[in-house]
Amino acid sequence: MKLLIEKELNSSDKILKPDFTSKSGRELLVFYLQTKFRQILAYDKRCNTPLFKNVSPDFISRFSKRLINNPSKRLLIGITGESASGKSTICKEIKKNIEQFNLPVSVLSTDNYFNDISKEIAQYGGFDNLRDAGYDLDAPSSFQLDILKKDLEELASGNNVMAPMYLPNGTGVSVPNAQEVVSRKINVVEGIATMYSTVQEVFDIKIYVETDNAIRKERFISRACKERNQDEANALKHWDYLINAGDKYVRPFRDKADLILDGNVNLAYFADVLGYIHAVTNNFDKMPSEL
Repeated sequence: MKLLIEKELNSSDKILKPDFTSKSGRELLVFYLQTKFRQILAYDKRCNTPLFKNVSPDFISRFSKRLINNPSKRLLIGITGESASGKSTICKEIKKNIEQFNLPVSVLSTDNYFNDISKEIAQYGGFDNLRDAGYDLDAPSSFQLDILKKDLEELASGNNVMAPMYLPNGTGVSVPNAQEVVSRKINVVEGIATMYSTVQEVFDIKIYVETDNAIRKERFISRACKERNQDEANALKHWDYLINAGDKYVRPFRDKADLILDGNVNLAYFADVLGYIHAVTNNFDKMPSEL
């Protein structure tokens, strides 16, 4: 992939920067991006561990029409997957690239849209007790989906939002209007709630991150014990809950995803893919008026 990046940057055969305000300019850009995306897919297929496990057959044509016909709408990318599949890790790599290339991208986690369950946790004497009593944390009813959908629609329209913040300290507290999310050209939204039925159609690109269950289990138990100070027995109990919740609420979306990514791919390779995407979308010959 690094060779592709170098070839792209050093190529003397570049197209003039299209006039994105005209439909013909957007059509030229879309044709160019289609060619480059197919180049990425062809390269990826030859890798020992490809990043792209599946691409929806109509994704390229459908997304192309969206870029041509609705250029003013900000881009919304939803990333979901079962717990410990690698979606958060992928988003961290995206954030690193945002900082490196100063990209016009915002990243939002739907975990901040969990309902406030502080009273329930206090009543049952802790989150684990609440879970054992039957509270279904990953059910759609456990999220503020109406607020999430409204915020996503605002971001797509170019408006900043004040999102809630769910405190990750075991108290179950959700603070309303706690963090500003700036609407940028590209808005990446990560979490299991991105693809629940009342929300998923807002997104322009729907991504499902998939990883083998054995790898997910190892990641989850390690994270629970080392980072969250849980004992292994309780971590295993929560893993059993997550397996069932994933089967009910997350995995059914897999067949609706535009892109299915391998959550166990080498992050250096993933970073190179992002670098190439950045290169091809910012490497045009300038118009004479810009020289």
